[in-house]
Amino acid sequence: MNKSKKIISTNKKAFHDFNILERYTAGMVLFGTEIKSIRSGRINLKDSYAQVDNGEIWVHKMHISPYEQGNRYNRDPERVRKLLLTKQEIRKLIGTTKESGITIVPLELYLENGWAKLEIGVAKAKKLHDKRETLIKKTTDREIERAIKQRY
Repeated sequence: MNKSKKIISTNKKAFHDFNILERYTAGMVLFGTEIKSIRSGRINLKDSYAQVDNGEIWVHKMHISPYEQGNRYNRDPERVRKLLLTKQEIRKLIGTTKESGITIVPLELYLENGWAKLEIGVAKAKKLHDKRETLIKKTTDREIERAIKQRY
């Protein structure tokens, strides 16, 4: 089976603010105008998060801009959207989110064979010193790469 994956949006802030412990791929319940907006890249995952409610996973604050030709069929851009996961995955997520400091964060949205998929991650918030260490490591790696390129 041919798997074509086209990344639409990535939540860079999530990688900066959280340590990602596990990753899951989920489908989403969308309306026609929403998927058209996603295909044109008009989506923002920056402040979004997922929550468990009544045994279902819902994503909050994911902004999908209204489709320009959608007129009355457009929905609220920040409405709560249901994620589609297996029962086993949902049970596992419910168990892990009961721990303190653990949250579910959307990492990236992509199209796979025409279907919108959201990669979510079970994450633990980084402390300020962890963020600084990550930043220092990035800059030193970048400087090493630059030095190697100049040498050859």
